[in-house]
Amino acid sequence: MASATVTEVETTTIPIFVMGKKYDVPETLTIMKAMEYAGYQYIRGCGCRGGICGACATVYRKAGDYKIYTGLACQTVVEPEMYLTQIPFYPANRASYDFETLDPTPESIFKLYPELFRCVACNACSKVCPMDVEVLDYVSALKRGDIAAATEISFDCIQCGLCTSRCMGEMAQYHIAQLARRLYGGKIAPKAEHLQKMCDNIAGGSFDEELAKLKTLGEDELKKIYTEREMEPAMSDEGWKPESSVGLA
Repeated sequence: MASATVTEVETTTIPIFVMGKKYDVPETLTIMKAMEYAGYQYIRGCGCRGGICGACATVYRKAGDYKIYTGLACQTVVEPEMYLTQIPFYPANRASYDFETLDPTPESIFKLYPELFRCVACNACSKVCPMDVEVLDYVSALKRGDIAAATEISFDCIQCGLCTSRCMGEMAQYHIAQLARRLYGGKIAPKAEHLQKMCDNIAGGSFDEELAKLKTLGEDELKKIYTEREMEPAMSDEGWKPESSVGLA
């Protein structure tokens, strides 16, 4: 019986347009990979490549469609006749402030970002968000002075700026939400007791001996310790505890 031979699978290519120039690329690629396939080299705007950093915000149109579409280049798969461009940085207003002296009140946000009240509730910001964040909801929460609610609703924001690119009120929703989260996390939310305990142990020298030992090891030894360390399983529940107590307080 003759053995089977492996044949190369043909990949269908489709035309896309990058900055007005046509390229034929495999139809299964994301925008980011398609641009690299076409010969583009990323200097900025590639970031994490996993839909977390928000650096690869992309605007595109489809052939025969008047609508402007948006997405992240690392996640969005190319389509035939797609016209696209990336906006790795959106020139939105970001207020300057001294966080240490800033009061954790709605009035602090209102003073730094008065454009918050230019919102006309059109909801274009929510529709354009690649993370499905209800942007209008957290904007509305902030207008009511509810920093805690705005913090929770905006938690998945990746700072890509696409909401701002479509805002009729010309405000930087993502910068405003970032300030709300900073105020809540740094000055409003109750402090975690276990975190304070760990900080006290570090300041008290509980780990000085272990750190001093690590400083004497060579690179190969450190790599071995790092790769063999006990790690929390990706799908563990909240009751998981490590077998070893080394390095814990």
